[in-house]
Amino acid sequence: MLRFDPFTDIDAITKSLLATGTGSNRSPRFMPMDLYKVDDHYVLHADLPGVDPGSVDVQVDGSTLTLTAHRSALSEEGVTWLAGERFTGTYRRQLSISEDIDSERIVASYDNGVLTVSLPIAEKAKPRRIEISSATPVRSAHSETEAQGQIEA
Repeated sequence: MLRFDPFTDIDAITKSLLATGTGSNRSPRFMPMDLYKVDDHYVLHADLPGVDPGSVDVQVDGSTLTLTAHRSALSEEGVTWLAGERFTGTYRRQLSISEDIDSERIVASYDNGVLTVSLPIAEKAKPRRIEISSATPVRSAHSETEAQGQIEA
C-alpha cells in the first residue's frame, strides 16, 4: 500500500509558485502521474514527455520512492522564441511507500514519454486463507466435573 504525503507536494508547489528570479522560468512544475492496484501489485505511470531516457532515475531509500528525470533545453544560440511553454530542467517526485511493498522486486520502464513503475506487494502482506483443521474436542475441567456429577446422581 502506498502512503500519500500531501505536505511534500504542497511544499514543492508553494516553492515553485513563490520562486523569484532564480533559474529558468520554464523549470518543471510537476510530474503528472496515475497510480492504481492490479492483482498483487501497484502500477505507477508518470508522464515525462521529451525526457532523455538516460536521465530517468528511480530509487528506493527505506520507505521513500524517488522519481527523477531531466529534460534539456534547446540551444539558445540564434533562437528567437515565439512561444516557450515546455518545461526544461529536472523533474523530481517522492512518494512514501509502506513496508507492504517488496522493494527488492520493484521494476521500472520508460517508453514513449511514460515512466511505468511496478510495485509488487510483499508476500507477507498478501491476504491468505487459514486452513481449519478438524481435531478431537478438548474437554475442559468444568465439563469433566459436570459429567461426574451426572454419574453420581
